[in-house]
Order: sequence, then C-alpha cells, then structure tokens
Amino acid sequence: MYTIGLTGGIGSGKTRVADLLQGWGAAVIDTDQIAHELTAPGGEAIAPLREAFGDEVITPEGAMDRAVMRERVFTDPVLRRRLESIIHPMIGAVTERRAICADGAYLVLVIPLLVESGRWRDRLDRLCVVDCDEATQRLRVQERSGLTQPMIERIMSAQASREARLAAADDVLFNGAGVSVDDLEGLTRALHDQWCQRAANKQAAGLERPPPSHGT
Repeated sequence: MYTIGLTGGIGSGKTRVADLLQGWGAAVIDTDQIAHELTAPGGEAIAPLREAFGDEVITPEGAMDRAVMRERVFTDPVLRRRLESIIHPMIGAVTERRAICADGAYLVLVIPLLVESGRWRDRLDRLCVVDCDEATQRLRVQERSGLTQPMIERIMSAQASREARLAAADDVLFNGAGVSVDDLEGLTRALHDQWCQRAANKQAAGLERPPPSHGT
C-alpha cells in the first residue's frame, strides 16, 4: 500500500490528524497504541520489562507503571535505551503484521519517534510532520497530562528537534498557535486528497507493470 509516516513532537496533534485521516478512509496503525497494548496487563512486554527493571515498574494489576518508568528513563539515557531495546522491536513486529492486513485508501503509520529511529524511512512513500511551536506543545501537554514542566522538558529534549523533523519531512501540517480545529481539518483534508491521488497512481503503475520474465 501507499504508505505515509506520520510523526511530530509530543503535544503536536498527531492523534487528531490520524483520526481525521481514518475517518476519510485511510488505514491507520498507531505505534503508541501498540505500545500501550504491549504494556497492558498480560502484554507481551511485561515479563521482559519486569526482568530488566524490577517489580517496581509493574503495577499491582500487572501493567507497566508509566509514571514510574517515565521518571526512570527520562532521567537516565542508559535506561531509556534499555527500554527502547525491549519495546521497539516488539512494536515493529506488530506493526508489520498489521500492515499486511491493512485495508484503506492508503496506509498511515503513526510513529512518534520516526525521525529519531531512522528505521522506518525506507518503507514510506511520504513522511508527514505535524509541526507545532514548542510553547504550544508545552501548554498542551501540561493541560492534557498534568506533567511537570521539568518532565515535559526532559521528554522534549529526548525527541528530535523541531528543525530535524522539518528537515526530514515531505509534507508538513502546522498545528501550532493560532490554528483552529477547522483550520487543521482543512489542511489535513488537502493532504489526504493528494495522498489518495498518489496512492491511486501507484496502484495503477503496479497494475501496468509487466510480469517478471523467467528464463529457461
């Protein structure tokens, strides 16, 4: 399928954009959602996380304690890399399985750390960044999650810079200060229409390609 990688910093509005695209007929796979599934009670990641980090990162219900883990990994880069080494391959495997079964006008992979990981770019047709000024990011994250400003700063500093994301982008959706819900919907719809046309062109080119010849 024609595949869009959708990314952006924390609080940029990736989920809102993904929901709009899904409502208009795109197939959406959200790697954050997959991460939540893997770290829920009974999730595939729970046993290796317990082994690597100890019982204190697991809640009495058997889920990963996100607050405890956040405090650990965003104050220690070594622990963050350890977490990523456990969870990222699992997320990748689930994403690949779901991509095979995806059905829609085109496929959207929502990957918060797309630019940072460097592992997805070669399978994407386009990379779209939901862009946002940092002051608006901080405000949204605090209002949404109640995280302290120091923790928000640590999370943002662990992500790619705004400049790095924009440099990697094929398409940009600005969703910062001054952009209304209606504005974002209009901008997203324009890109959706472009991607639908590109996906149709790719499919047509694939159908027109002659079958491979097999020598004797």
